[in-house]
Amino acid sequence: IPVLATPSKSPALVYGPGAGYTALRESIAEWLTSVYEPAEAIPSSRLCVTNGPSANLAAILAKFSEPGYTRNIWMIEPSYFLACPIFTDAGFAGQLRGVPQDDEGLNIEFLRSGLAASEKEAQQHAPRLKIGARYPKIYRHIIYLVPTFSNPSGKTMSLRRREELVRLAREFDALVVTDDVYDVLRWPEDKQHDVILMGKAPPRIVDVDRKLDGGCKDEWGNAVSNGSFSKIIAPGMRVGWAESTASFTMALSRIGSTGSGGCPTHLAATFVDEMLQSGKLQEFIKSTLVPTYRSRSYAMKDAIKSHLLPLGFEMSVAAPHGSVSTPKVNGYSSKCKTNGINGVNGVNGVNCHAHDVAVSGGYFIYIMIPKNLPITAQELAAKALEDINLKFAFGDMFQVEDDAGSAQRAANGFGRGIRLCWAWHTEEEIGERIQRLTEFVRGVIM
Repeated sequence: IPVLATPSKSPALVYGPGAGYTALRESIAEWLTSVYEPAEAIPSSRLCVTNGPSANLAAILAKFSEPGYTRNIWMIEPSYFLACPIFTDAGFAGQLRGVPQDDEGLNIEFLRSGLAASEKEAQQHAPRLKIGARYPKIYRHIIYLVPTFSNPSGKTMSLRRREELVRLAREFDALVVTDDVYDVLRWPEDKQHDVILMGKAPPRIVDVDRKLDGGCKDEWGNAVSNGSFSKIIAPGMRVGWAESTASFTMALSRIGSTGSGGCPTHLAATFVDEMLQSGKLQEFIKSTLVPTYRSRSYAMKDAIKSHLLPLGFEMSVAAPHGSVSTPKVNGYSSKCKTNGINGVNGVNGVNCHAHDVAVSGGYFIYIMIPKNLPITAQELAAKALEDINLKFAFGDMFQVEDDAGSAQRAANGFGRGIRLCWAWHTEEEIGERIQRLTEFVRGVIM
């Protein structure tokens, strides 16, 4: 292939360094600094290149967890269901636990109670077996969530709740693993508002851990950010990155499979670097991707309001997440996310008063089916697929696997939801499908 035969591409055809293509790490660090505007530039030493969040989640578990010593995997509800098999494949069958969420995000008090109970039970657990230089750090708990534009709920966790989660993770020796894959796909909830009113994206959990209360507890920290280009280039572009402390990412880049095969996505990483260095990817996100998804999200929400809400459907969304500029506190700019509630404290007591600009983003909206519908969301999905060739995800899919508590909470709440995605279809297709779903549901109710 001529492009691969050029001298500039020859380094891409050999085994890549474990931490990934150096130029791409530098490009990602520069790009992330522009996206989140931390008080200090993000150094490339905090990053390693991965072949996407899913594979990297498995790598994180292999290097930093151990069934038996690691007490539980804690997952927000409703949860990204395809993460469950990754945890069970790593040996955590029966150890997954769901954590409900409210309008601000993950329920901290529920999680605290669960962590405390788990620690009490763990006194009888087997000792840690992964020891030696290959396993310098094993965490007692893993907490998994998508804090911004969550899949499937679409909710965004408040800054206050992010801080509380970091402090809790430090207290219980937990690693917070976040899929930060939708953060740049954001726009005003109101179609009349300009994007400039939104401010910057909220700080990730890893950003909070980096600077909150003087910074990370030790060299390993308590958070790792899972990033991906698959949501902004194409699903087949299996290139991502992990960000944490320099010690954490260096250890992560030295798992056995990387030692054998080098960087897991070395060739594709060089292509992504060219996109970032040229500025073409940033321009594509700004001028094509965000406007396209924004118009499709408006089309879907307008159609839902016009057709489904009158039938008794309800939108399950967080309170508006406004954005205000506040002083840099603890070393990062606290463009505070306060759910639109004046008087909610931001970083360590800084008072954040939100603008009236609510922010939407990501891929999904979660809606609850009518209470008078005589069938479940799962039955509705099955009948819609069979009768009118309409496919959507239903609430019970998003339970935490093998957790009786999660199943009960689904039965009493989020299990009656359905997840709709606006990312793939045109505005016209979205309107037609919502109309088709409306007529179908009307027939079921009648």
